[in-house]
Amino acid sequence: MADSWNIDTGEAVYRSRDAVKNLRIKVRIERVTSTAALSQHLQQQVLSQEDRGAIELETLTSQDQTGDNEEEVVVVGWQEKLFSQLEIQDFQDEENCHTPLEHQYHKEVKALSRGKGRRNHRIFTYTDHDRYTSCLPFHELQHTTDLLTTTKSSPTFLAERMANVRHRRQERRTMDSSVPKSKIVNWEPTDEFMKNSHVVNNAMQTMHIMGDLGPTGKLGNKAHECLLVTIKADNCGTVIIKPDFNKDKEPYRIVTDGEKREAWRLTLENVSTFMKPEEKDREQNMYKDLYVRHKEYLNSLVGPDFEMPPVGILRYVMNGEIVAAKGFEYDNLYIHFFMELPNNWSSLPFQSLSGVTQTCRTKTLGKENIAFFSYPFNFEAFYMSEKESEESILQWPVLYFKVLSLDSWQRYRTEGYGYLLFPAIPGKHTVTCHTWRPLQTGTVSALRRFFIGGSPELEDHSYVRIPGTFKGERLSRLGFCTETTGSVTFNLHCIQQARAFVDATMMKKRRQKVFDQLGGFSQQGAVCTILEAFQRARRKMQEARESLPRDLISTTSQLQIE
Repeated sequence: MADSWNIDTGEAVYRSRDAVKNLRIKVRIERVTSTAALSQHLQQQVLSQEDRGAIELETLTSQDQTGDNEEEVVVVGWQEKLFSQLEIQDFQDEENCHTPLEHQYHKEVKALSRGKGRRNHRIFTYTDHDRYTSCLPFHELQHTTDLLTTTKSSPTFLAERMANVRHRRQERRTMDSSVPKSKIVNWEPTDEFMKNSHVVNNAMQTMHIMGDLGPTGKLGNKAHECLLVTIKADNCGTVIIKPDFNKDKEPYRIVTDGEKREAWRLTLENVSTFMKPEEKDREQNMYKDLYVRHKEYLNSLVGPDFEMPPVGILRYVMNGEIVAAKGFEYDNLYIHFFMELPNNWSSLPFQSLSGVTQTCRTKTLGKENIAFFSYPFNFEAFYMSEKESEESILQWPVLYFKVLSLDSWQRYRTEGYGYLLFPAIPGKHTVTCHTWRPLQTGTVSALRRFFIGGSPELEDHSYVRIPGTFKGERLSRLGFCTETTGSVTFNLHCIQQARAFVDATMMKKRRQKVFDQLGGFSQQGAVCTILEAFQRARRKMQEARESLPRDLISTTSQLQIE
């Protein structure tokens, strides 16, 4: 008989799309020692000795009558409350009830006493909201669980921490104010810190199926209670059962403590009602109908047409990322940036055209110190040409940025200025922009920058490229001292959208003209850039030719003719 036990008492994890309230478990316990073993022995004697059969059969019958409750079978549902003999004694008196749940149990116990009685005697349950479930010590659960195993094993760290995880979730944890905010990351955690902090805290409901394995007629003793099955479930459809269903395996063995050391047989069976094929098809059709209606509802909100900008407007969408900065003098870098919109460009009313990255420490890679920001930003603008002019060239938005450093005294220094011209060609672009900063000659300025921070700054950041207030023909920067610093890398994802791109019903010449004004320049940007440079060179050649003497021009013409 000892070889016919199932010793695999580990927990099993199931996933179900159905609601856990439909779970039904058939629990069967049977005593295999004491009266049951004596009955089997007497039955064997009766079969071997026919002449004494009447006397032995009478003895067997009387012992079987006194040995009731040796076997019990109960079907238990999820979070179904089955009262034990001890709970019935406690809840009969209303003075022992303190919570609304206990008052409800008092009414149910009274209803059982007035009715046909309860259908269970030895098997009972502790639901998730019972005070026994929330206050049951872990060592008692572990002790009763070890009754199902053949070898003693110490509980794992995760088992200890998850034993009362629901009880700990109800407590509000306050942050220790003694820990400074600048040291939130613990770079050298101790073993005790990891043991107390690194705990998976999933909200799961628990249910215990218990058994009162005391002698017959002496039920209701707390010392005779034994944990049979533990069931846990969450909202994601995960169900954990320990021990697993027997299925086609042998039953589990439970050995009680005490002088008698009685053995019990435990059998678990999943008796949940399975869906019939026609019910499953009906449910699938219902879900399909629901999804179709939800899709139609979303389509009614969005509309059947693709979102397009108005006629004659180019929509420009930029999803960018400030990747890294390298080559700067000091550490703890951060970047301040803003967008400048040229003429005929506009943005959304509530869109921010500036931003500041987080402060980032540099990391040494090879011979360079690199600060990795990975700071995302997005930008959306609209272009609308007021006058149709073939000579006007589309000007793209510009991103100006300034790199600064921060020391331990919260003093900042300007490390460099730079700008980024938005790409004219849609798609992905990786751009590295080099920076410079104003330089004040002399030792005093260097000492001031090192000790008290601060450095010369630009009043107008657009001076990095061409100031917006500049209206002349030549911009002179003679005498302006600068110093080359580091570089900043950007990842840009550009999208351009206009009706002219997809309108195929227009004439080719008309479409080409709209392309030139609304964004076709982005596809022909290289050609337009070359033509613009050629026009500037031709203009300079004409100016230089006009400045030459008349006789030199005529001589040159004669030489070319000859």
